[in-house]
Amino acid sequence: MKNIRKLGNQKSMKKFITIVLLGAFGFSLNSCETFLDTSSSSVVDAEFVFSDAASASSALLYAYEQWRGKAYVHSNGLFYDLAVVGSDIEHHPESYSTQTRHIPEYFYPGGTENFDISFSDSETAWTALYTIVSVTNSLINAFEASNDMTELLSGEPTELSDIYGQAVALRATAYHELVRFYGDVPHVLTTGDTETKGLTSRDEIYEYHINKLIEVEPYMFRIGEGTSHADIMTRTYVQGLIGRMCLYAGGYATRRTDLGADFYKKLDGTTISFEVKGAEKNGAVYSRRSDWQDYFQIAKTYLSACYENSGSAYLVTSDPRKTTTAGQQFGNPYQYVFQMMLTGDELSDESVYEIPEEYAYYSERPYAFGRPSNGGGSNAYPCKSYGQSRMQAHYYYGSFDPKDLRRDVTVAITSSKGDGTEQMISWTPGSKGQGGIANNKWDENRMSSPFTTKQRKSGINTPYMRMSDVILMLAEVESALGDDGTAKTHLALVHNRAFASTADADLDGFISKSGSVYEAVLEERALEFGGEGMRRYDLIRTGKIGEAVVKNRELMTEIVEAIDADGYYEFDNGNQLPAYIWTKSVDAKSEYGYRLTTQCYDETDPVLFPSWRGQYDDWGSLGLNYGTETPATNVAIKGLFRYIAPGSDEATALEDDGYTQTAWGATIAANKEDYATGLFSGYSDADYAAGNPPIYVVPLSSTILGNSGISNGYGFQQ
Repeated sequence: MKNIRKLGNQKSMKKFITIVLLGAFGFSLNSCETFLDTSSSSVVDAEFVFSDAASASSALLYAYEQWRGKAYVHSNGLFYDLAVVGSDIEHHPESYSTQTRHIPEYFYPGGTENFDISFSDSETAWTALYTIVSVTNSLINAFEASNDMTELLSGEPTELSDIYGQAVALRATAYHELVRFYGDVPHVLTTGDTETKGLTSRDEIYEYHINKLIEVEPYMFRIGEGTSHADIMTRTYVQGLIGRMCLYAGGYATRRTDLGADFYKKLDGTTISFEVKGAEKNGAVYSRRSDWQDYFQIAKTYLSACYENSGSAYLVTSDPRKTTTAGQQFGNPYQYVFQMMLTGDELSDESVYEIPEEYAYYSERPYAFGRPSNGGGSNAYPCKSYGQSRMQAHYYYGSFDPKDLRRDVTVAITSSKGDGTEQMISWTPGSKGQGGIANNKWDENRMSSPFTTKQRKSGINTPYMRMSDVILMLAEVESALGDDGTAKTHLALVHNRAFASTADADLDGFISKSGSVYEAVLEERALEFGGEGMRRYDLIRTGKIGEAVVKNRELMTEIVEAIDADGYYEFDNGNQLPAYIWTKSVDAKSEYGYRLTTQCYDETDPVLFPSWRGQYDDWGSLGLNYGTETPATNVAIKGLFRYIAPGSDEATALEDDGYTQTAWGATIAANKEDYATGLFSGYSDADYAAGNPPIYVVPLSSTILGNSGISNGYGFQQ
């Protein structure tokens, strides 16, 4: 691969450009406010889009703003409810009984027939995505109505051909999300078409949009070409999107059986045959199409093209930061990937596509998907961060090799109090400083200038596709198609990046432990993308979701029983999850010269290890008065990975040194139902033994059903 650094200082498009577009450009849109207004007037016409690139761009930017701020599938809504919490490595913070959204997350305990289909986030996301479809259809139709289209899609990319390609890519992305969350949906391609309200199979939808993306990608700019950056949909992203959609198109899905034997078909009308995994239940089966290899071959072609000529995006394998004068160490390229998202307008070098946000405007990172804070909604240090994105205990303790640099970047064991100090996160179900260990990839403490006036105003971008995803998707399809040698080469790129040395990485040992190259790739994806909303749907599309959730329950139950019986659970990697740890607050600034910690390789240092925690170094410059010259801002931790028996000589010595015995694994055991036996209770051991299909899609509300003339499947109410 060409190791191309980004061209100049990439700056984000940022949303402020788009929030005034309607007033600035004066075009009209009758968008869908309830279901899908397929008879809406055209946003633009051929004369408008071909008059000059700025005209077409203005319409496109409006569609981007709908995608950024109102899609409900990448930063809030269904992503928040299901994608970022509902897997065998991730979790929600609250008790199961407190939130309706936990029911679809856990595959509908009590049965789909008893679930209230007025689930608001389902209707909101549906309407939002079809609004994006409507806007992009208008722009695409206007382009395609012109006699200039043949000339436009020939030769080298132009500004207009690239705008057309971006509209096609955004529409395809919206349909991918619709299929991911709902299954089969209406397929509307033409503005004003009122005859397309019935269901279309996901197979036809994927086939159409993959073909369309293949058609337009040669006429688009890669990241770094011209003015193209990773905050728009480039040729680089489109190649990655083709690969992603092919993996879903060729992967497992729960399909309805009540729509007729010929419902699932190709665009040419040919009925598709399927490989069925297990039994039929709720009018559905879990299956993949028999010709899945055809889609994996397409994925291989375009993922290879994306990786080999990715423009200015690249896999970050080195950390350019130097040790500070105070002694803060870095040397963690994985953390640097996310740090770039925390430093002003810079885009991450590894991003194939980032959804742009603007500082001091609404943003869900880190409020929902980062390190939590108990701070109030305004004027806190940092402000409140709810922390919806939590991690399961076995993921932190047992899945990561202790030398894996990703572990402490991915998982936060301490949160912020909101007064410039940190605290241990309690496993007591709740939010903010409770609810269990959390996502650590985004933390306002690590911003160059944290926004303290109000919560949800960080302006941190949303990473939608990273280069490591492209590489691991490529390794997956190569292994699935029988080329383990090349797959291993690509797997090594991502795996080895996560360790200080190749010897520490021990790729062969990792593959042996996983069982095969293919299984190692899937495990690598779990380690690489924790808290990024990938794992749930990786398990679904690879046919592994049932096995994974059953094993998840078994392992967490075993962990709880060991903590109750022995005071700790020991994992294969040597880590012990203890019932209690010992903690004390210290003045890190006086002792070390800084409060915000970085990479630490010294496991004996209770303040710096685990890495990547602490507090912003200069809250005082932003208005905080600690009230003392030596505030105890950081938590020193003993016994996090090693059992220390309460009442032992070691425990007594720690207490004499100011440490306090603090409940840790004991709280997990005390909440056994939430953290172990109740996990994914809608898919029981009996369901797995019978081969029943997992019902993971969300139902359509009565409003959607009434306006579209379609029906719910999977046992949901009509």
